[in-house]
Amino acid sequence: MKKAIVIGASSGIGKGIALELLNKNYKIAISARRKERLDKIKSLNPDNVIVKVFDSSTEKNDSLLYELVKNLGGLDLLIYSSGIGILNKKLDYQIEKKVNNLNVSGFTQVVDWGFNYFLKQKHGHIVNISSIASEIGNGIAPSYNASKAYQANYLQGLRFKAIRKKIPIHLTDVRPGFVDTEILQGNKDNLFWVATVEKACSQIMKGIESKKNVLYITKRWKIISVLIKILPERILSRFF
Repeated sequence: MKKAIVIGASSGIGKGIALELLNKNYKIAISARRKERLDKIKSLNPDNVIVKVFDSSTEKNDSLLYELVKNLGGLDLLIYSSGIGILNKKLDYQIEKKVNNLNVSGFTQVVDWGFNYFLKQKHGHIVNISSIASEIGNGIAPSYNASKAYQANYLQGLRFKAIRKKIPIHLTDVRPGFVDTEILQGNKDNLFWVATVEKACSQIMKGIESKKNVLYITKRWKIISVLIKILPERILSRFF
């Protein structure tokens, strides 16, 4: 039985992926801050779900991962789906710091630990739930887009590192567009191409199984990626 950890599994894409993994007969360890939501996932398959309440914005992610891997009895797949985005028109530093603590510091500690673990093991797979936002700046949520760009760039750097070391560590950068989760803050009807969590996670699972490097969710968001690269900033600034 394969073993996976999902960081940020209490809701949205993280929860959806956890359910997909259970359907694929994985044994999983899940963490997030909201225990009652994690326990609901565990109740679906108590023998194959390990729960740990944890805030990944702290500097103790390595201790969390050691504990979860020990309880799982190994690790094949590590998924980081913990992240926040906060509108910050006034550029309040405390807001930017809160976002970066989770999206940059927490992310870095988790994927570094995972990469080093898989180096010793000689194989493994790391998946990060980033965003199409990683490809462009944002005037009203600067830290969110910038932190997602950091994640995308960092994961690519680790991919290069794995290639040089000739060790099969796969790193998948998932870049969703709009998915019907809490992060939309009730604006679903004002947005376009909003995917259901079920559709998004089904496509993500297929991408994980195919060991994709970069995965757009849903696939049509690659069109937006192309437009971002070719349109001038004076036009893009109207939207971001």
